[in-house]
Amino acid sequence: MTSSAPYDIYRNIHKALRAYTADTMVRLGRVDHADTEELTAVLAQVRELASFTAGHLFHEDRFIHPAMEARTPGSSKDCAGEHEHHDHACRKLISLAASAAQASVDERPLLIKQLYQQLNVFFAESLVHMHAEETENNAVLWATHSDAELAAIEQALVASLTPEEKGISFRWMIPALNPHERAQLLAGVRRGVPAPVFEGMLGQVRQLLTEREWTKLATALELEVMLAA
Repeated sequence: MTSSAPYDIYRNIHKALRAYTADTMVRLGRVDHADTEELTAVLAQVRELASFTAGHLFHEDRFIHPAMEARTPGSSKDCAGEHEHHDHACRKLISLAASAAQASVDERPLLIKQLYQQLNVFFAESLVHMHAEETENNAVLWATHSDAELAAIEQALVASLTPEEKGISFRWMIPALNPHERAQLLAGVRRGVPAPVFEGMLGQVRQLLTEREWTKLATALELEVMLAA
């Protein structure tokens, strides 16, 4: 008989961050430097990603690390140090994107290349960092906290997010999850919000998924009416 996996406080948001960063990197890599409208949109996404990631680091420092330290002193020290490095990298991305946005058409190629290279390094470092959190930090959290306690920490963190942060999380998290994870997440949301609010969210969810993905979700949540729509 197998037991269910312990509550993974990092899983959903890290999938969202991986998808968000990968998409941004690909868009930046293929951007037409001479197309000002296209470039402006891509650079805006770079800045938004960097700002969102910096906020994510802040929220982990505020909610997850204190929980680790309270029961295993010193356990978050290495991770907190990496957060300082990543926060600096986020600010550098914002600065480079701003420089590219203000540059002339002739100056853009070099600046975009520099930004692209920096974003690649940032992504690589982020992947290694997130892996450490999902293995080493989770080992500490699972040894010292119950699933209910971890869920409460996550709920407090989510409640502290700004509307903009919640919107970005939603946009990238929903399509990044697998069908079971997506259904599990939205089933929890349904229990905590009024029916009209949930129905409005489902309208947004449907736009983020393929028809096959939507059908699986609707089936899992027993949305007979919306399945037939």
